[in-house]
Amino acid sequence: MFGGRTHPGPTRTPSRTGVVLCAGMLIDAGYPRPTGVVFPHMNLTRNDRLDRLPVTSKHRKLLGGSGIGWALDAMDVGLISFIMAALVTHWDLSPTEASLLGSIGFVGMALGATFGGLLADKVGRRQVFALSLLVYGLATGASALSVSLVMLMALRFVVGLGLGAELPVASTLISEFSPRRIRGRMVVILEAFWALGWIMAAIIGTFVVTIGENGWRWALALGCVPAAYAIYVRLGLPESVRFLESKGRHEEAEAIVVSFEEQAVREGKPLTDSLPESRDVEVEGSESIWAKNLRRRTAALWVVWFCINLSYYGAFIWIPSLLVADGFTLVRSFQFTLIITLAQLPGYAAAAWLIEKWGRRATLSTFLAGSAVSAAMYGMADAEWQILVAGCLLSFFNLGAWGALYAIGPELYPTDVRGTGTGAAAGFGRIASIIAPLIVPPVISLGGPVLLFALFASAFALAAVAAFTLPEQKGKALAD
Repeated sequence: MFGGRTHPGPTRTPSRTGVVLCAGMLIDAGYPRPTGVVFPHMNLTRNDRLDRLPVTSKHRKLLGGSGIGWALDAMDVGLISFIMAALVTHWDLSPTEASLLGSIGFVGMALGATFGGLLADKVGRRQVFALSLLVYGLATGASALSVSLVMLMALRFVVGLGLGAELPVASTLISEFSPRRIRGRMVVILEAFWALGWIMAAIIGTFVVTIGENGWRWALALGCVPAAYAIYVRLGLPESVRFLESKGRHEEAEAIVVSFEEQAVREGKPLTDSLPESRDVEVEGSESIWAKNLRRRTAALWVVWFCINLSYYGAFIWIPSLLVADGFTLVRSFQFTLIITLAQLPGYAAAAWLIEKWGRRATLSTFLAGSAVSAAMYGMADAEWQILVAGCLLSFFNLGAWGALYAIGPELYPTDVRGTGTGAAAGFGRIASIIAPLIVPPVISLGGPVLLFALFASAFALAAVAAFTLPEQKGKALAD
């Protein structure tokens, strides 16, 4: 018996270690005990066994597989900022039409994030992840054939449905497989793939969108890649053990945990012998993200999501167009955007290191505060070097905050509402991403870049305050 359930029996592995894995226990089979391997306790749950695992090639495969999907998502979102700037020139779009094109995808993302999280709690994380890739990949490719603004906007809405569903589901999947001591860091590394995707978008924008009047079509055609990648996600990544257990599929859950343990033994990596710390029991047994023991953290998380979406998408979706409006050529504005985007990578790296040193709350609050200061600096920037420095600082702090936010979200909820909680927060945040591109033209006309980025700085500051009220989850097991 294991955790009150009957396990499917021992599985003998032919590895050089000469051990038998039985219900998650490595039992000495009479062979020399492998160097460095610590044999675990008999009373660990499957989730505890996942928590005490070392990082193996299976973890890296899961992180890389999810991260590539994440990067493709970012590439698609980033491309629209360059396509907006190009279509203002090629289709003579007005600022209002351009803002509508920028916003319509986020309408789909709001719905996709909300219902994608709900669906992930019903049918599984992996299934929804693969489906979301398929939907937005096909829709992005089809949007390259658009012959009117209305057609392009309709397809961008469908793209948003897929994009919105993917992000909270992928972060939840990584959270539920990551060893507890580095769970936050692994989610931040996953989020760092966003920077790679946005860099790809900047490169495509600089070298493909600018090749001619139809350059934007070729850029969107590259968006078909996620549709093919969905097949790999569906076949190559494991389903969440916590989800399988919640659905009574214990044999499947056991097989996955054993496969991770076997991999650790094959790689000669020790298993932690210590029992997990006490769980964050106050969230266990909740059936709603608005239950009494969850409502405060849910409200604070929603405020952070709303404010960071408003400022991030308001700024970064419009930066190429704002630079063009300031007199930069299309190519020059795209080059500036590419340089600013590169600063995202060290931001993620710093957040990944600090999140396990300082903790989730301190890291998120600090990076949000840094984003507020950087946004104010960007609004007052005048010279080219000032634009680049302030833009790079904004990228550094803002994307580091995004990494910390995705790490902390899944840790706030028990398994049965984890997908719902992270998806609902992301869905609420997408309301701000819908509003953000729409408010830029009127705010610019009212008070110029100074007023616009003062607004973004204020939103970042409010998010920093809300983040500081969230419970610190560093080192705690995910609640069942």
